Amino acid sequence: MPRIVLATLNAKYIHASLGLRYLLANMDLHGGPGLRAQTQLREFVIQQRPMQIVEELLALNPDVIGLGIYIWNVVETTQVVRLLKTLRPGIKIVLGGPEVSFETGEQEICRLADHVVTGWGDVSFPKLCRALLDGPQPLMKIIAGEQPALEALALPYGEYAAEDLAKRLLYVEASRGCPFKCEFCLSSLDKTAWAFDLDVFMAEMETLYQRGARNFKFVDRTFNLKVENSVRILQFFLDRMAPDLFVHFEVVPDSLPDRLKVLIAQFPAGSLQFEVGIQSFNPEVQQRISRKQDNARTADNLRWLVNESQAHVHADLIFGLPGETLESFAEGFDRLYELAPHEIQFGILKRLRGTPITRHTAEFAMAYDPQTPYTILQNSTIDFVTMQRINRFARYWEMLANSGRFAKALQLLLEPGSAFGHFLHFSDWLWASTAKIHEFAPEKLVDLLFEHLTNLRGLADAEVRSALLSDYLASGARGRPHCLADVLGATRSVAPLRAGRQGAERQGRHVNQQSGLHDDAVHHRNAIQKAAAAA
Repeated sequence: MPRIVLATLNAKYIHASLGLRYLLANMDLHGGPGLRAQTQLREFVIQQRPMQIVEELLALNPDVIGLGIYIWNVVETTQVVRLLKTLRPGIKIVLGGPEVSFETGEQEICRLADHVVTGWGDVSFPKLCRALLDGPQPLMKIIAGEQPALEALALPYGEYAAEDLAKRLLYVEASRGCPFKCEFCLSSLDKTAWAFDLDVFMAEMETLYQRGARNFKFVDRTFNLKVENSVRILQFFLDRMAPDLFVHFEVVPDSLPDRLKVLIAQFPAGSLQFEVGIQSFNPEVQQRISRKQDNARTADNLRWLVNESQAHVHADLIFGLPGETLESFAEGFDRLYELAPHEIQFGILKRLRGTPITRHTAEFAMAYDPQTPYTILQNSTIDFVTMQRINRFARYWEMLANSGRFAKALQLLLEPGSAFGHFLHFSDWLWASTAKIHEFAPEKLVDLLFEHLTNLRGLADAEVRSALLSDYLASGARGRPHCLADVLGATRSVAPLRAGRQGAERQGRHVNQQSGLHDDAVHHRNAIQKAAAAA
């Protein structure tokens, strides 16, 4: 039976915790020989009942439980800790992770726990566990994590099990930290970016690949910051290209030198995904939040990625930044839409604990939800009512635009004129008509789009029906929306498409015909791509 259990609640099973595996890999190196053998990793998902999680943890009868705390799991994990302390108060509970690295005195979960390791835990957690097991007992509850040189850390990739390699998205990092100071991001607190020894890292990637790993998400905040390293990593995956290979990177949008373009252009469709953080095209807002971005170069690079490569491009915008108005955001959204990334990830500003965005709270009357995920509720330029409208816009955008199921109908909906304006009008109408933001059957969405485009936008029935029919057939749906009943034919199966399949092909539909993957592999890859984009 393990004396130490490392656990966390992931958002979904498909995500595999990199942080816990770092701790596991460093138990012997920084906690002393034999500690790794006494430690077990357990991963749960936030959908599980806290009582079930507690039952499984207590069945292991550990002396110490270390829990990884993040913005997406702090509510559920607080209940887990509450139950653990009620049932077995003698078990030492140690917390770590970004959500408990700041403002510890304000959080119930920190009050319930025995110890909290803030910041990096790779060295400090193993040392703390050794002290808890063998003494002397630590005097401090809040322990500032040591930040060692990267070469002092054992890498975690050997801790990925065969099941992880086969079924889950693997998180890897060639560097830590970020040199940029965007105030909404925790990485703005880093002094710089630190690169792992590239030879050592690439050897680890080779081992993972030889073991069968094919789904890699690089968590580096600035993958293309050091071009020499980026070139070598891209070439590594090009040299090992396989039909089921998938690699995800987050890139600096205004820096894409020709050396990278040459390699990016060689990746086949479905194998490469880029997350491009735009956040805002408003120069005043960018300066206010300490974000450096050349908007013209950013637009050129996005245009090149979309038109000259087969990479899937996922571009991020944030609504609610201090000083951003509805009108200025709409201009930026329309500019991004015209660049045609495959997805626009429409995010609402969140006040992450510890981030410098709080320095604008008074000047811009920034009011945030006190509950996770601490979303902005209103500010001096966006009132609460408008913020709620935009929250619904974001939900509907994900459901319609990013699902990939309505390509032709979406073009009718968003053009000509302002794409943002058209979709906001649709969003307001959809809410007024249904009072729902989720649980729409796919067939119902088709009928709602038909009603809006014909009755409110005044488009011709035949044109709209043709676009919706094309989209519906391409999606593989087997139901029969009312507006398409005649053209689909009376003999077709009327079994409705399960709503859970709505986004199954969202990112891979435009490439899977070229990949040679069978249906199960296609669905798995699409789930991986979706998880990489959302994580």
